[in-house]
Amino acid sequence: MQKISEFKGLNGNIIAFKDEVADAEKITFIGVPGVCTPFAELFAYAVRDKKSCFITLTDISSARLLEMTPQGMQLTGPADPHADVVALLGGLSMPKANVDVNELKSLIDQVLKDNGKLIGLCYMDMFKEAGWDELIDFDCIINGTLLGHVYK
Repeated sequence: MQKISEFKGLNGNIIAFKDEVADAEKITFIGVPGVCTPFAELFAYAVRDKKSCFITLTDISSARLLEMTPQGMQLTGPADPHADVVALLGGLSMPKANVDVNELKSLIDQVLKDNGKLIGLCYMDMFKEAGWDELIDFDCIINGTLLGHVYK
């Protein structure tokens, strides 16, 4: 893969995602519970005019709707996970998540509609560090780099 654009900050990260899913009707996020869920909620909020759901790890039966509530985007009831965009969240590639790449690829094959788009959403080159950029046929990886400071 080659770099096609750059962005700065969280807003730039969200805009890059919105651009990639502009033509989508439905997005299925796949990630680690707790770690990835808030990111899925954030990105789903940014595209709240589209249907979204979240699958925990590789358990297709865990698919839950991401719906707008008075508290923001929230996981609600069971969902049909089939979508024209699947967004893998970087936490899946962390060793502690213990995700089998072949199981994940099988899930993607079940969920992603024909001619759909597979997007990786990560920070700090997580997919590249785990070697997943070579193991999974991403259409696009949106990678953010965080630089932080603590002031007192």
